[in-house]
This record gives sequence, structure tokens and C-alpha cells, in this order.
Amino acid sequence: MAHSDPVGRVDAAAASMLEALFTQSPIGLHLFDTDLRVLRVNTATPFMRNVPVDDWRGRRVRDVYHPVEEDAEALLREVLDTGIPVVQHLVRVHVEEDEPQERTFEVNALRLEDPHGKVLGVGVSAVDVTQRERAHAHTRMLDAVRGNVGRTLDPAAIGEELAATLVPTFADIAIVEVVDSVIRGDDAPLAPLPTGTLLMRAAFRSAHPRPPQAHSVGDVRRLAGPTPFTQALSDLRPRLERLHPATPWLAADPALAEAIRSSRAHSLLVVPLTLRDAALGTVSLYRTEHSPAFDEDDRALAVELASHTALCIENARRFTHEHTIAATVQRRLLPRRPEAHAWLETAYLSLTGADPGAWYDTTALASARTAIVVGKVSGRGLSAAATMAQLRTAVRSMSAFELAPDELLARLHDTAGRLAAERAHLPSGDPLRHEKLRVDCAYAVHDPLTGVCTMAAAGHLTPLIVHPDGTVSAAAPAGPRLGSSNGAPFAAVETDTPAGSVLIFTSEPLLTSYLAENPGPLAAPSDYDDRPLQDLCDALVYAFPAGMGVHDAAVIVARARPFPSDRFAAWLLDPDPAAVADARRRTRGQLAAWNVDDETAYDTQLIVSELVTNAVRYGSPPLELRLIHDRTLTCEMRDAGSAAPHLRHAGTVDEGGRGLFITAQLAQAWGTRFTPSAKTIWAEQPLAGATEPDNWP
Repeated sequence: MAHSDPVGRVDAAAASMLEALFTQSPIGLHLFDTDLRVLRVNTATPFMRNVPVDDWRGRRVRDVYHPVEEDAEALLREVLDTGIPVVQHLVRVHVEEDEPQERTFEVNALRLEDPHGKVLGVGVSAVDVTQRERAHAHTRMLDAVRGNVGRTLDPAAIGEELAATLVPTFADIAIVEVVDSVIRGDDAPLAPLPTGTLLMRAAFRSAHPRPPQAHSVGDVRRLAGPTPFTQALSDLRPRLERLHPATPWLAADPALAEAIRSSRAHSLLVVPLTLRDAALGTVSLYRTEHSPAFDEDDRALAVELASHTALCIENARRFTHEHTIAATVQRRLLPRRPEAHAWLETAYLSLTGADPGAWYDTTALASARTAIVVGKVSGRGLSAAATMAQLRTAVRSMSAFELAPDELLARLHDTAGRLAAERAHLPSGDPLRHEKLRVDCAYAVHDPLTGVCTMAAAGHLTPLIVHPDGTVSAAAPAGPRLGSSNGAPFAAVETDTPAGSVLIFTSEPLLTSYLAENPGPLAAPSDYDDRPLQDLCDALVYAFPAGMGVHDAAVIVARARPFPSDRFAAWLLDPDPAAVADARRRTRGQLAAWNVDDETAYDTQLIVSELVTNAVRYGSPPLELRLIHDRTLTCEMRDAGSAAPHLRHAGTVDEGGRGLFITAQLAQAWGTRFTPSAKTIWAEQPLAGATEPDNWP
């Protein structure tokens, strides 16, 4: 009776199991000798499906793996030399199947030794994880697009963000084209896209150092058709195309055909940018040379990427649309040219409307004086423009009452407070209800007769003055912002502004601070008298560094001019009824010297009589009469009294009370203004055939 051999049975079982492992395992198994030549491989390796197993024996690692990123042979050589195994290492490999493609394998490598420690070779297991890694890559790409695309509210910039994110990770070339009307904020057209619709190339990005382009970024054109681009914009479905020299639709756009040939592109994926059946544009993705062709998974991902991008472009379009309306409203509300006397030459810096809450204004006041105001309302869009219009109208109205700058801002503060209170009563769903109203404003009045500019500021808008010697100084202390709960009083300051002084008013505090610290073109005032003021405005724009937001601000530049001494006359009068006749005589002589027509001269003498009579009766000395010959003829009566005169309608049998009534009938405008030490009653008359002075801007 023969005895069984347990060891033999174990060896036979082990051999059978090893054979079963190599023939039945779903995992690719490779054995390499110490020279890294194939000893054995199993049929589970994907790239061996069409090759007999025996044909791989004796081949080197480089013949088995065709790596994309690293040398697989060097990796296994390190395992063989060091004995340190490689675990879950990802290797990208070119696989030759029915069609060349790129696959990803998770590789585990272990040095094999016999019981005595002799190195036998390397054992490798390889699992095809292409689909898993592609899913991870697609998720990362989608996260990258969601994080990087849509950070701006500019449709063209959004296209740049998308192209920069996709290349070179997902595509070798990315092109984004947006319907031109969408760039301008108009509604996107419904599909199918109307014939002749213009598209602008918003972005182009390539992984190649010198990529050929059929069209430049910024070009606006009609798409040639029929092509996959026109078809995608017709039915809003993506197109996946294999590119060959004989592709028939390339004949519709020879420039594109040449660019595709030069870049060696072989795969094209066209995805429409669409939202609610509207066509916003297209995303065109190319893969070139050795990159794998796009497949259905890529198409599904590209649709998701395009959906996010289309939503971002639509948000930007809505913002552009609202901004365009707000800017249009703002342009209609703001003055088109400065309104000022010749003795304060003014110019507005170009305002693009990027900040609809910013406003500027100049108002020609009586007595050759000019009021200047610059302000900024918090918020954006139409609500900011509407609030700005309300405040600008309030400033215009109050300036006609000859209010001092600090008093005007105090009343404007009350107006802003009432507007803020109105917001609190808006419906709870209105976002404006929860937006606090804050207003910065600077207001100044320039008097060329005294060479003094009186200013006050609310918030951080501090005007700058460039004196004739080139020194730059801040002109007014900052008070509380209009509409805030701060009830601190506003402070007015009087600053000497002799002829040649330049005043800078801006609605952006950063610009004011920058100019105060870096005078730049303001520090060389030697040519201010002859230099066109608009040139100085341009010099300011050029001096501002990038990112300062000059085009978001309202800016006024003003230059003081000397008031001619022969156009102004002043006399001190005695507080005596005889002063009336003396004033008439002096007035008659001065008007004759100015060649004022007889009718105006007669009316002026009547006005002077009434103003002097009122001052003698009700005012306090000293009394001063002034005549100003400007675009109009202005009579001023100044006294130290504080009583405010008012217009009365005297009865038929009354002996008095008609002084101001007569003045109001003869003058085109009249009013009263107060200073800390005096009050002035003025009356203004038009001059027949009056012309602007030679230096009128």
C-alpha cells in the first residue's frame, strides 16, 4: 500500500490555485524577473484582450506599459532595488485597442524573494480605475468651475474665467463666444438663433505656446453655417465631432478650418450656453495631437459646466441691464455742461455711470458767486440713482435761498433722514428696506469779489485746493454722513482762493487721499493760467494708478479767475435819509460808465432807492451799496441788522410797505443772504445785449 505525499499534494494544490488565480482573477497580474522582463501575465489586463498571453513573455516593462506621465520601468526598478513596495500608485497608460486611448491603473508592486532571501523579481497587480478617476476628475473640474467662474459681473470676463479653468485640464483649446446683445445687457434671443445674430468672441485659451486663431478675442461676427456651432444654437443641444481634413462643414469657415489644421485638433465639443430656451452663446472645446478624444462622459460634464456658466452670464447680463438703465437715468439727471460764472472756470471729469449714486453740480448764484457740490449715495442701481436725484434737487432748491454751506448741509441732513425713514416703511420683502442710506457730500460757494471759498463737507469728501504756489491742502473738515444718526453740527471754513487757485472735488475719498499724498500733475501749477482745464482733468486721470476707480467717481475741477476791478463798485453810506439821493447819484454815474441802456439804468435807480430806504429805516450801520456788472447787473445793499425782510402787498391807502414789492417787480430775481456779521439784500437784472466775457469757458 503506497503512502500519500502531503507536501506533493500541497505543491500541486498551490500550483493549481496559482494557475486559477492567473486565469480567473479580474485583476491584472504581472510577474517580472530581475531584468524586469515579463515572466507571466494574466488575461484580465485590459490592453491584452487582443494579444495572446504567450506573446508578452520576455518583453520589457516599457513594452507592456506606455506611460503618459512617468517611467513605469524606473518605478519598478526602485521596488526591485529597495524592497519598498508600491501601494495604490496611479499610472496613466496609453492603451492600443480598437482606438488608441488613455487609461488609468491603480498599481501595487512587491519585490518577490525565495525563503533564503534571494530576489526573484517583482509582482505587480493593476486595476483599471479609469472610470473612477475620471469621475473624480470631473467632480474636481465642476468644483473648479463653480469656484472660479462667476466672480465678476462682466459677461466677457466670465468667459475668460471659464476658458482659464478648462485649459489644459479638460481641453487643449477653449473658446467662448457670447451673443453681442447679451454683452450689452439685452435679453438673450430664443432658439433657434435668428439668422445674422452677432456673436462676440469673449475668450480664447490654448495649451500651445503659439496657438493659431481663426478670429481674435473681441471680434464681433456672424457665424458661418451650417456648422456644429450654428446647429447647437439652433436646437440647444451639444455637438461631439471628430475632426478630419475632409470634414464637410469646415468648408463653411475656411479660417477656422486652417486654424484646426494648424493646431492638429482631432476632437471638438460644442456646448450651447443656454438658459430657459434662450441662447446666450457657445463654448467650443478642442483636443489636439496626443490628447484622447472627447467622449459621452465629457459631453455630459461640459453640459453641466456650460449650465453654470450660462447662469453666471445671465446674472451679469441682468446687472449690466440694470446698470445701463441706472446710468441712463443718471446721465439725464446730471448737467451736461458746467453752469458757473466766468470767474470760476469749471470742468467735469468723464463719468461712466459705474456708480449711479454719484452726482456733481455747479450753480451760478447771485453776485458772480458759484456753488459747487459733489456727492455720493450708498447703494447701487436705480434706487441709488433715484435717491441721488432727490438730493440733487434738494441742493439745487436750497442753494437758491442763499444758505451758507454748513446750514445747507444741516438741512440736507434732515432731508436724508426723512428719506431713510421712508425706507423703514417699505414692504418687508423690499431689499431697499434693509439697506441703510448713507450719503457723502461736499458743498462750497466761491466768491470772486473777495477771493474766498466757503466750504463744508459731510462724510469723507474733503475738497482739495491747489494754491498758486503749488501747495496742496484739504479745504474742509469732515462732518457726519448725511442720513446717519450722528447729530454733530457741520463746520464751514473760509479758504482764500486767489486767482490761479485750482479746486478739486471728487465723490471718491480714495482719490482725494491719493491726490493729497501724491499731487502729481497738481504740483506744477506754473501753466495753470493758460492750460485748458480739460487737459488738467485728463492729466489727473492719467496720474491715477490702476484700480483706484477713477471712472466710478464724479469729479469737478475748478480754477479761480480774477474779477475785473472795473466791473465792481462799492460805497459806504450814512444811515441818513439823505443817503438815498446820494446812492441814486452814484448809481447813475456808474451805470453811465458801464454804458448800461437807459431803461435798465432807470429801473436800477428805483431798485437802489428802495433798498437804501429799507436799510436806513430798518437796518443797522454800517451801510454798504454794491453794484456788480457781470452777465447780469446786481445791486446789493448790506447792513449789520439781523432782521429778515419779507415781501408785503400793501393796501390801497397804505403809505409804505411797497419797497420789496417794487424791487421784485423790476428785478428778474432777488433775495437775502446772511453772514455772521451782516445781511445782504440783492436784486438782479438782465442786461440788454449782454455777451459773455472773453474768458467765459
